[in-house]
Amino acid sequence: MKKLLLSTAVLALTVACQPAAPTETATDTAHSTATASPEIGTWGFDLTGMDTSVVAGNDFYRYANGTWLDETEIPSDLTNFGMFTVLALEAEEQVQAIILELAAMNAADGTIEQKVGDLYGSWMDTSTIDQLGLAPARPYLDQIAAAETHDDINALFATIHHQSPFGVGIIPDPADTTRYTVFVGQGGLGLPDRDFYLEEDNQRYRDAYLAFIAQIFDLAGIEDGATRAQAIFDLEMRLAETHWSQADSRDIQRIYNPMPMEQLAALAPQLNFEASMEQLGLSGVATYLVAQPSAIEAAGRIFAETPVDVWQDYMTFHFIRSNAGALPEAFDAANFAMYGTTLNGAEEQRPRDRRGVNLVGGQLGEAVGQVYVDRHFPPESKSAMESLVANLTTAFAGRLDTLDWMDDETRANALQKLSTFEPRIGYPDEWQNYSDLEISADDLFGNLIRLSEFEWNEQVADLAGPVDRNAWPYPPQTVNASYNPLMNQITFPAGILQPPFFDPNADAAVNYGAIGAVIGHEIGHGFDDQGRRFDHDGSIRDWWSEQTNERFEERADRLGVQYSGYSPVEGRSVNGEFTMGENIGDLGGVQMAYTAYHRHLDACCDGQAPVIDGFTGDQRFFLAWAQVWRRLYREDNLINRLATDPHSPSQYRTNGVVRNLDVWYEAFGVTEDNDLYLPPEERVSIW
Repeated sequence: MKKLLLSTAVLALTVACQPAAPTETATDTAHSTATASPEIGTWGFDLTGMDTSVVAGNDFYRYANGTWLDETEIPSDLTNFGMFTVLALEAEEQVQAIILELAAMNAADGTIEQKVGDLYGSWMDTSTIDQLGLAPARPYLDQIAAAETHDDINALFATIHHQSPFGVGIIPDPADTTRYTVFVGQGGLGLPDRDFYLEEDNQRYRDAYLAFIAQIFDLAGIEDGATRAQAIFDLEMRLAETHWSQADSRDIQRIYNPMPMEQLAALAPQLNFEASMEQLGLSGVATYLVAQPSAIEAAGRIFAETPVDVWQDYMTFHFIRSNAGALPEAFDAANFAMYGTTLNGAEEQRPRDRRGVNLVGGQLGEAVGQVYVDRHFPPESKSAMESLVANLTTAFAGRLDTLDWMDDETRANALQKLSTFEPRIGYPDEWQNYSDLEISADDLFGNLIRLSEFEWNEQVADLAGPVDRNAWPYPPQTVNASYNPLMNQITFPAGILQPPFFDPNADAAVNYGAIGAVIGHEIGHGFDDQGRRFDHDGSIRDWWSEQTNERFEERADRLGVQYSGYSPVEGRSVNGEFTMGENIGDLGGVQMAYTAYHRHLDACCDGQAPVIDGFTGDQRFFLAWAQVWRRLYREDNLINRLATDPHSPSQYRTNGVVRNLDVWYEAFGVTEDNDLYLPPEERVSIW
């Protein structure tokens, strides 16, 4: 797994997928004929979690999930809890068993078994960590202390170990996705987003962060921690004031700013990008993709105007806090108190062994992932998913054929893009090679440094060759799914292909309403407000006619207004512009899945679904979608998500979608007397 040292703007360029061409002859395995029972309930849905005292048309989310929401508690070491969490915790246990087995092998040096075991062992060896104190970090802190000029600070920025006011990474070039380019974006903040610095309601987070900075200096034995903390905070406040918003930073038309080195160097001459890129091994690139030019320009000015000693303190603080997990317990605890409790509401830190599992599972994810797939991902699940993806793609092609707001030329381009989607299911075809990575049983700090260097060196090596279309964004045990517009690929790792998302023994309505709608969601990202800016090759190209573009934007704007009206925390609302892509993905995904479900019924059952436990097929379909989004949040975590997460809170991923669908109204008899009712002319249908 490769990592980018980037700001969140790069997310707008790394949400892509590419399903197989539509096929009418694919075998539909969404509803297995196996006699085994589903894992959940009698047909794949947890009836005990419903609250039928709630009228479906007033609050469908609570109707489907109310008892579960009322009776479930968030574990004290978690910031939120839902169906994704349940699967992630299960995968965590499975990966831990694999790690412990590999660690017990006493494998020869250099083998992947040795590296997995020793990385986990070094994380768990807290006595050595405490005994070493700050000694492992000292060479890097001494580098910072030795800096005498702004040029010296700039040289430290041009490393992968020190914080800087900008981020750099390597991605496929949106102008030619067969090659890589260098991405440059805003960065440098210690709080999650600029809004935490600028919004009045976030004063308590700013106060806590200021105290946390001072605490880190105190723990490190550095005098005048409070004074240094104020200077660092003031510096970050200046940077935050120049940062682009989350909504602007996901707008591909705004962040796509290719520049030759001469132009980048002139944009912020104080940062000496020419020397920095050469030091990073990134020189000689035709153009550099600059996401937020005004923020980079401002960072140059702020850099020159800020004294060297403030930059030294800034880098010292960030180096210590970013490596807190590999330092004595006091640093680790302080870091958790800020980022786990204050910003996300967790009551206690997760057990160290589970954190170690996630460290190894992330850093050496494909090493343990190979064993995970062999043990926990049956081949028939991959075949069933391939069929589902094909059926969803066919269903969407049918919907495109009949869209009354799309002209024929744009429709042809959309169908071409859909036909070239590339689905990746379960696990990669090629596994990552870790042979050049050195891991030691008694050197956690050094292991983490070498892991960072290993990942960076892999990215730099990518620049010399064609884009690797086989690379995955995460290991197979991950509970997630994604779309990559630059590759036109959709990715569904093995971790998510389990109940309640997918169960080969569940009712077809459940599989289509759950994983089917998730598949549709990812397909839909190729045609959301940003994904639609990319063509079938993943290149930025405007393939929309002016009239069709206006019709799309009118529908999207109306959907954005709906979501901006939702307020899960008093005084704080969903940002309909920032969450636009995910909301379009949810709405379109459910529509695609519903169409595919009825194609399934037409093929197998003369268009008829049985009534089960008093629920029709359509009702079961929508209940399955609602069950997927069962989730509880701690308030601080929810506030953080409203500022930084492009997904809407779970209740709106349910209620916000269904109230726009005529078929939901019909399924549950929803009328104008119900709270979720929208007049037909106000309902939004895009895909």
